Amino acid sequence: MSKLNCIVLAAGKGIRMKTNKPKVLSEVLFEPMLGWVLDSVCDCGIKDICVVLGYKYNLVMDFLNKSGYNCEIAMQSRRCGTAHAIKCASEFLKRNEDNYVLILNGDSPFIDRKTIMSSFDYHKKNKNVCTIITTELDNPEGYGRILRDDNENVCAIVEEREACKETKQISEINSGAYWFNISELLKYLELIKKSYSGEYYLTSIVKLFIDAGLKVGTYKVDAGIVLGANTPEQLENLNNLAKINIISKLEEQGIHIPCKDNVTIGKNVEIGEGTMILQDVEISGKTKIGKNCVIGPNTIISEGEIEDNAKVIFLDLNANHNNDYSLINSNSNINQLNQ
Repeated sequence: MSKLNCIVLAAGKGIRMKTNKPKVLSEVLFEPMLGWVLDSVCDCGIKDICVVLGYKYNLVMDFLNKSGYNCEIAMQSRRCGTAHAIKCASEFLKRNEDNYVLILNGDSPFIDRKTIMSSFDYHKKNKNVCTIITTELDNPEGYGRILRDDNENVCAIVEEREACKETKQISEINSGAYWFNISELLKYLELIKKSYSGEYYLTSIVKLFIDAGLKVGTYKVDAGIVLGANTPEQLENLNNLAKINIISKLEEQGIHIPCKDNVTIGKNVEIGEGTMILQDVEISGKTKIGKNCVIGPNTIISEGEIEDNAKVIFLDLNANHNNDYSLINSNSNINQLNQ
């Protein structure tokens, strides 16, 4: 049986994010983007995970430890490009040389189990040494473009800053997610040369593979699955998309949310069938809410458990405070405004 491994790139500073913390710790619905990525990897049963850290690595390590992720750490002291980042994890790769590795960016929170496993099945079935997860964008600015030959076979990835005017018109882009056969990755990683910008791009390995007669494929997905964030505006967009997706899934499960505009629910929240969430409600953490409850309006729950048939209004329930309501029993009627 194939052993699957994963390297998550999380060393970047994220200058355009205008924050003093590593970009991967920027939050989507109360959870760092890195947590979203690692949860999806763990959902696939992948146990051997290496996270490449750099900028303010201690903050990321604190998050990993507090969240219980069992990851190996590789350090990239100098940010010299994605190929250099993978080289920093070479010891991890060498221990798993006869297997496969998934490369992911730590700031693409919507990558999911289905995409990961389907792309691996495609990679293995087609006997590729490398499979690039791609997508089509109306505005591909900033992304590496997928070049194809007359037979639609991929022949290279060209980074934005090195692309000519014609190449920049291509709408198919590299998402930054790949499957590799580890043995070939290790061999050809050493052959990557410094780009004109002074960095070592992992994308350069594609042409090296093809020139050597090795098979490279692409696996195209919907753009929403591989979206990342480099700016506060893009991060806001991710939050809005996540909010819409979570509310939609909850409604499919029988949760009633009649006024959605001011309702925000985290990805780890569990809510029972028949419960109604009213306006101006924020629920996060590992909160559990039972069946047939009424939550809101004007309620914040950042951690807690609410049993069936409870009614909660005007409540700020925070696990970090000494709050009498960390567990709200069945049939309770809590109105903090009237306390």
